[in-house]
Amino acid sequence: MDRQRAEATGDVVLTRIGQAVMLHRGGDREEARNRLSELWAEVGPGGDAFHRCTLAHYIAGTQDDPADELVWDLKALATAQEGEAERQRPARRTARAVAALLPSLHLSLAADYAALGRRPEARTQLDRAREAVAALADDAYARGVRQAIERLAARVTGDR
Repeated sequence: MDRQRAEATGDVVLTRIGQAVMLHRGGDREEARNRLSELWAEVGPGGDAFHRCTLAHYIAGTQDDPADELVWDLKALATAQEGEAERQRPARRTARAVAALLPSLHLSLAADYAALGRRPEARTQLDRAREAVAALADDAYARGVRQAIERLAARVTGDR
């Protein structure tokens, strides 16, 4: 295994994702997209499901075209669903972490569909986000996702 592949298997991946996200939030969308895409290639299709799901989710946010954003958010959800089988094994951090992302993934898909004018798909994803967030503990993350769901729902239903 080469050095890059070895590094991409540990927590250094989450650190590098965080650094790229900080670039994006700081306004450097292109550099964030480049770094995340590089990391996506390093992690590869056999990499940790949580890393792949998180990467696809954040790569989606760096896209300029809503259709491209949808493609990446669908990849994130597909990766999360692949990780569902891992939940059958006890004490799998990855499976639990991926499951915690589901509400946010469905919310992102709802926003993508809304941006593309696909209201029925947006409402379906909002329903799925509500179902997924109900399984989470009542913490700041879950409350934030719930609030975002309701804000988007008001926008989507107001555009009928």
